[in-house]
Amino acid sequence: MSLSRRILPVSLSLFLSFFIAASAAIAATPAKPNVLFILCDDLRPEAVGAYGSAHVKTPHIDALAQSGVKFANTFCTTSLCSPSRASILTGLYAHRHGVRDNFTELPAALPHWPARLRESGYATAYIGKWHMGENNDAPRPGFDWFITHKGQGKYFDTEWRVNGLRHETPKGYYTHVVTDYALDWLKSRATTAPGQPWALSLGQKAPHSFYFPEEKYKTAFDHVKVPYPASAFALDGKPDWIRQRLTTWHGIYGPLFEWRKQFPDTRPEAVVDFQAMVRAYWGTVLSVDDSVGRLVAYLKASGQYANTVIVFMGDNGLLEGEHGMVDKRTMHEPSIRIPLIVRGPGLPAGRVVDGQVLAMDLAPSLLDLCGAPALTGIQGRSWRALANGNDPAWRTAWFYEYNYEKQFPYTPNIRGVRTDAWKFMRYPHGDGSPDHHLPELYNVKDDPQELRNLAADPKFAAQRRDLEKQLATLLAAEGLTPDRDKMPLDEGVKSELPDAKIR
Repeated sequence: MSLSRRILPVSLSLFLSFFIAASAAIAATPAKPNVLFILCDDLRPEAVGAYGSAHVKTPHIDALAQSGVKFANTFCTTSLCSPSRASILTGLYAHRHGVRDNFTELPAALPHWPARLRESGYATAYIGKWHMGENNDAPRPGFDWFITHKGQGKYFDTEWRVNGLRHETPKGYYTHVVTDYALDWLKSRATTAPGQPWALSLGQKAPHSFYFPEEKYKTAFDHVKVPYPASAFALDGKPDWIRQRLTTWHGIYGPLFEWRKQFPDTRPEAVVDFQAMVRAYWGTVLSVDDSVGRLVAYLKASGQYANTVIVFMGDNGLLEGEHGMVDKRTMHEPSIRIPLIVRGPGLPAGRVVDGQVLAMDLAPSLLDLCGAPALTGIQGRSWRALANGNDPAWRTAWFYEYNYEKQFPYTPNIRGVRTDAWKFMRYPHGDGSPDHHLPELYNVKDDPQELRNLAADPKFAAQRRDLEKQLATLLAAEGLTPDRDKMPLDEGVKSELPDAKIR
């Protein structure tokens, strides 16, 4: 037998062994995880069972927390829908992405996490409330499928634009209609591209004002007494603009998003209108929980649940009477705190994370979990290591920014800093002159309701100076020195109602 004939079987054997080993390695490599991102509008953590709600039962959302990670201290860096949504997508502060109000489009050229996943082979869809560009329901860049509407949408019978192809007005409750659209898209993926990873973003309207629960939940909380919160009357030592806001569109004695017909009404008996407003708000959250249940049930039935990262999140917080306010925009705790629950591959189960996480951290975190290239030059940070208990260098301080709006003249310019235990807020006038409003200083660890403003207390002068320095340092690192931090002139709190078209 020749030498060549003796080598051939050996070579073939080695090749087959290598092929089998390589095939086994490929088979063992996990598929890229899918992403289901559920974004609620104006959702307070206190309205979710997993965050301790005494009255709102959300078993499906709570189950996500039990099977994944609940972030106990998540904040938005601008408490306003469009700016915060832009931060969630891009990983940037508002002064960087440029969406400073609810009427500005997200710049088409800005990279964001769904587009980056699309570049990495994912099918991407956005279905629901987009809310960046008030009168534009056209598809946005970075998505294969896009269903939205103009403006805020309606709780009943919203007109939708389906992927730029047609307008339609399906009858029914918003929360369920948007869930139907989402499930239709997911089911289409199973037949048209079963092996392709997908990233679906679902934007709920709920629980944004004006609050209208569906019929089965209209009276769900009629048995619950809802008083004004204690902080509504703890206004001594706080800046005058807070008292001036009491009877406005954003004050507890004002119209309460039209739940109060005769206003201002400072009578104690007028709490019944406030109570009706809060009950309705809670009722809309129950439908959101039903939606989560339907989506999870489909993922389990289709065998996709285990390999899907599910994110449940709010875009900003909401004041419900705290400090005599309703709505958001301010830097007080109820306004900036948001729920964030994430479960799926790469994350532990049943963990609670206490570190301060920001809305703009979502973009780098999802890309990290999906193994996609990172967005460069952003300010958000991936919390993947933090969620797994291993990030000793995680942030301990961050800054907040909000610019005065002429359309909603009830909140001044705000620049503030929050650490793990302290918060300092100042209110720049906008023209370089000294601040016209008293600042606020709180020990949020010992005084989480922010009942006592320590800014003028000489015993805390050193603490105030330290926080002022931290704030200036954080702003300067972003190029926001006093001469470069541009903001509108604070024209003061006004009493007129906002235009009915933009409420």
